[in-house]
Amino acid sequence: MTMFHELGISEKIMKSIQAMGFEEATPIQSETIPVSLQGKDVIGQAQTGTGKTAAFGIPMIEKIDIKNTFIQGIVVAPTRELAIQVAEELNRIGQFKGVKALPIYGGQDINRQIRALKNRPQIIVGTPGRLMDHMNRKTIRLQNIQVVVLDEADEMLNMGFIEDIEAILKEVPEVRQTLLFSATMPEPIRKIAENFMNDPVQIKVKAKEMTVPNIEQYYIEMQEKKKFDVLTRLLDMESPELAIVFGRTKRRVDELSEALNTRGYAAEGIHGDLTQAKRSSVLKKFKAGTIEVLVATDVAARGLDISGVTHVYNFDIPQDPESYVHRIGRTGRAGKTGLAYTFVTPREIGQLKNIERTTKRSMERKPVPSMDDALEGQKQITAEKILYTIQNENFSFYKHMAEELLDEHDSVTVVAAAIKLLTKEPDQTPVQLTAEAPVVAKERKGRGGDNRSRDNRSRDSYSRDSRRREGGGSRGKGGNFGRNSRGRSSSPSASRKKTFK
Repeated sequence: MTMFHELGISEKIMKSIQAMGFEEATPIQSETIPVSLQGKDVIGQAQTGTGKTAAFGIPMIEKIDIKNTFIQGIVVAPTRELAIQVAEELNRIGQFKGVKALPIYGGQDINRQIRALKNRPQIIVGTPGRLMDHMNRKTIRLQNIQVVVLDEADEMLNMGFIEDIEAILKEVPEVRQTLLFSATMPEPIRKIAENFMNDPVQIKVKAKEMTVPNIEQYYIEMQEKKKFDVLTRLLDMESPELAIVFGRTKRRVDELSEALNTRGYAAEGIHGDLTQAKRSSVLKKFKAGTIEVLVATDVAARGLDISGVTHVYNFDIPQDPESYVHRIGRTGRAGKTGLAYTFVTPREIGQLKNIERTTKRSMERKPVPSMDDALEGQKQITAEKILYTIQNENFSFYKHMAEELLDEHDSVTVVAAAIKLLTKEPDQTPVQLTAEAPVVAKERKGRGGDNRSRDNRSRDSYSRDSRRREGGGSRGKGGNFGRNSRGRSSSPSASRKKTFK
């Protein structure tokens, strides 16, 4: 266990870290920060959720000269959401030093970004396409860059940004520090390291650390057509405070979010075809708790950093083990416990075993829940609401009515009637979802082999290539108690020292 104050961090940045409530460094932070503070290039192999933003952000901000009004640091990220998230965290880390970070991404008015650049941010966090746009317009100049960070490099490779990354690195001074972070290390990423980095130190977070030990992982085997009923029964049984449901395609996300709303759940979906404004609106509502279920594709959810997620449901098993680790990493953060369920059809058991081998963690099999199980879960919610009211509310105004009822009926009958009246019985409204083909396990290949053509591709972080990864484009159709209308209550979580994640 390493504490932040042991890593040689300056007083002003330590003040920021303490103000944010963090004490203990994660493995990637404790290994990366001391090396980076020495000015060495670093290759960090780490998954989202391991705290890598602080791992590169703290050394970068330490190196910034606030008297210099030029851009001194640049972070290249694959998606808009990740760029925004990273910029927000860098601004928190640099708040007492006076360091400012500005996110630059496609989907936002470029003239607005040009105006924001006039405020002289010292750090730019951007998606490759929009960074190239600004470089071509001469609105961002890189000749004074001292630190370059490539965040989630393998994802940028998968999205077809490898040539943009090389073009950006060629514009940065040769005398600089380069930090590269990637969950996997395919050959094209290794070549970038060879061509653009100076004797980098390699730091790798082991798979067992990436899976996060405080996430309970389960799988349920069923037929494809039974998945939705199983999902709603689990939601009724476990009453998650905030849940993310992962679907494989845009069509799946659209259909799932509509079906969940049909059955009375507050749900919305995000995928690559939504506008930036729409995605931002959905995420804002999810963070605020006005929607309880977020339905997302892997690409759209990349880089999400939302605290308080208690449950992850893999409605469709992911295409590769790395995506599984990324998905379940949305929960079980900052010392809290989390639950992850994966739905598999009989033909997908091989893929499940492939994931277990890679993560070195077995999932516990759970039986298919019944309607009675779902109803029992809803009754339990009602009982908790009644107990909470007994312990915390003033109900003296209602005692006279209660006494009258007890004069005519026994107490068990009265309480049973109250529980029945307050219990929301599981909704069985018929829904129709388009079936998805099963993911059949196959020999694993390097993730870097599919560097698709960039012809006629948008340079924004969500290109047609990235949307193709989500699939479904051609066939698709369009803890406070009682915190929402469905009686969701917070799950207890273990108290631990807070960490950046």
